[in-house]
Amino acid sequence: MSNNLKYSIEKIIYKNTDLDCYFLISGYCYAKDNSSIVYHTKVNGEDALFGYTEVYRKDVFGKDKVDAKKAFVGFLIRVDICDEEPKSFQLTADNNGQTTVLVSLTEKEIQEYEDKHSIEFDIDSAILENEISMITVAGWAYSNDCQQVQISIYDDQNNLVESSCRYETRMDLLRNGEITEEQKFCGFRISFKCEKNKQYYIELKTSKETRVEKLELTRTSGSTMIKRFARHINAKNIKKAITYVKRNGVSKLVHRLRYGSYIAQSDYQTWLFAQRVTKKNLQTQSKTKFAYSPKISILVATFNTKEEYLKEMIDTVVNQSYSNWELCIADGSTNDFVEKYVHEHYSNYGDKIKFQKLDQNYGISGNTNKAFEMATGDYITVYDHDDTLELDCFFEIVKALQEYRYDVLYTDEDKFDDSTKMYNDPNLKPDFSEDLLRSHNYITHLFIVNKKIVDEVGYYNSQFDGSQDYDYIFRCVEKANAVYHIPRVLYHWRMHPESTAQNPENKMYCYDAGKRAIEAHYKRVGVDARVELMPKPLYGFYHTTYSTKDNPLVSILIPNYNHKAILKTCIDSLYNVNTYKNFEIVIVENNSTEKEIFDYYEELKKQHDNIQVVTYKGEFNYSRINNFGMKYTKGDYVLLLNNDTEMISPTALSEMVGCILRPEVGAVGAKLLYEDDTVQHAGVVIGFSGYAGHVNHGINKDDYGYMVRARINCNYSAVTAACMMVKKSVFNQVGGFDEQFVVACNDVDLCLKICKEKYLIVYNAFALWHHYESKSRGYDDASQEKTWRFNKEVEKFQDKWKDVLINGDPFYNSNWNIQYGPFRLY
Repeated sequence: MSNNLKYSIEKIIYKNTDLDCYFLISGYCYAKDNSSIVYHTKVNGEDALFGYTEVYRKDVFGKDKVDAKKAFVGFLIRVDICDEEPKSFQLTADNNGQTTVLVSLTEKEIQEYEDKHSIEFDIDSAILENEISMITVAGWAYSNDCQQVQISIYDDQNNLVESSCRYETRMDLLRNGEITEEQKFCGFRISFKCEKNKQYYIELKTSKETRVEKLELTRTSGSTMIKRFARHINAKNIKKAITYVKRNGVSKLVHRLRYGSYIAQSDYQTWLFAQRVTKKNLQTQSKTKFAYSPKISILVATFNTKEEYLKEMIDTVVNQSYSNWELCIADGSTNDFVEKYVHEHYSNYGDKIKFQKLDQNYGISGNTNKAFEMATGDYITVYDHDDTLELDCFFEIVKALQEYRYDVLYTDEDKFDDSTKMYNDPNLKPDFSEDLLRSHNYITHLFIVNKKIVDEVGYYNSQFDGSQDYDYIFRCVEKANAVYHIPRVLYHWRMHPESTAQNPENKMYCYDAGKRAIEAHYKRVGVDARVELMPKPLYGFYHTTYSTKDNPLVSILIPNYNHKAILKTCIDSLYNVNTYKNFEIVIVENNSTEKEIFDYYEELKKQHDNIQVVTYKGEFNYSRINNFGMKYTKGDYVLLLNNDTEMISPTALSEMVGCILRPEVGAVGAKLLYEDDTVQHAGVVIGFSGYAGHVNHGINKDDYGYMVRARINCNYSAVTAACMMVKKSVFNQVGGFDEQFVVACNDVDLCLKICKEKYLIVYNAFALWHHYESKSRGYDDASQEKTWRFNKEVEKFQDKWKDVLINGDPFYNSNWNIQYGPFRLY
């Protein structure tokens, strides 16, 4: 046994079913002197092949500082048993000529670890909501034979308890290697009405097996926030918190904690290294033979580049696991240092590294264009001279091109702080979002383009220096057959005092160039719009106001039940605040009982010749009421509007009209605020709790949200129908609202139907309204009955949109851990 090794075996499984037979060992092991370790496994005394996965385990070092690259000390070892029954098993570690036995099992011990279940599951929580006498159980379950696991609840008398079950993806398990891609939709959340002093059991069943587990209640849901906070307590964050409290008060800190914006970055680097591909995987990648192996040309314009930056930049190219590349360096430096350094240290790469010393400095665009002229690759990408790449970057690009030859691809990125040597500020991007790109150059790095497109659109244009990449991106995207997003952080943008990333005010001219790049894009594609820079400090963000052309008639459809004062607030704002005057109002009366509301209807019709009241007779069904009201609208564009809303910004309606007039847009949502001016709605993402959820919810009106998404126009898969403008033609094309969704899910379902027809859903951050949510009919989670109804409607939604839930929301990055809330990694 070696005294140099420190290890722990945390889990031993011997899985023995009809389909699988294997040992699975997990734990960690490392040498104190950082020397190498070689593992061996034996079954029945004979050497056995095994699969080995490195796991990032910084936690095992406690408070001790450790190089993040040396923290891959965890392991997951799988040994498949193919033939004879195992009577002994051994896992050993060789280090410095000494062998340490990590695991040694006899036949009897193997039998004790034997697991013959085909169903795997875990219960994360079982929470009792006392106010409504309901229990919600959350966890995951899957079957090794890929059968759907049916989940039921029984009481202590073995009576089946009526329940509502929704499923959700568990990307956390997938990333940890605990499940396969096919099993990721294994999360569940099952709710049922309960009685006091009764014991309940959860049953998990397939055609081959049934497993039953006694339910033990966990703490209430309020503990989740405290546990999450506890995970991030350290001296650095306590100091940050004290500063934040001094500036903003305790309530703001709790608010930040609750919505994730405060602690989301507390240990990003740990997360990054945990996602980073291992040396072993890089070796495997280097041996991969792709059916399509394009040459990638990497273009770099160097200018008096520091040796440290130059070396790191080049090294992360030459050490790529995919080898069919060329590096084209155009050097506009005022000295010959870069030239000498490249020839001295990289001459052995021959023609793979092309270098040209320029006769003068042609500026950023001109210098980069010299590199463009050197490129002979099938795909071209531009790389800043002081940045770095992940070593599997090119491999991931080529892997994405196997099924389809995308003309344009881009990756996620982050920043590297040169002063602290820490990675931070990850830009985890959505799939291609036209409106987001028109609001901000969210793509930036790494942007990869088919050379045929480059030849068609041309190189960088010096008229846009400072935002030459933004202009280039627009021109390429306009001609591309498709744009593909690789959701991996593969590019690191270095921050130092001279960089735009560190100090945006260093290069104010960049942002004016960005404005002109957007305007040039609109001119090429024939869009009539005005572009404005967002106010300081929102450098690099833009507000587009689209022309409303002939100011078409907009029909405003408002269902209503009683509550004259609420409806009057809404109606008054449409006449007194709103500057877009070509509209009509259709009020759909539904089951009101108060005389004053009917008197108010008559008053409105006398005062305004563009209001009509139609009556829907029948029980409340939001979908059916709106489908009914739509028949009475005269406009080609319809604003679906709740009666408990009030316009804030006078241009709110014209903002939405400008967007809906675009042929590619099917629906437009607004920014909705609660009465206290916190955000109620600023976009909806599919997948939360197996359904959908509002992002940026609860932040202050002027807060940015993640990557300023709450303040700029962008695309989402859904917006709330509390204030949603639709093209009537598109509404009819998709069949209107699905009337099986009586109260919940109807607006998200409508938006997904619109997306399915290839139309965009736009969130317009400048169309500002108050939404005094659910004042007329009450909150939908206020009683057991309403909670039950909501859960049942979510079940229907899951049946209808299972593919979307499994594949994930294209406008929300898959790296976010959807179990923890919006824009959270952990």
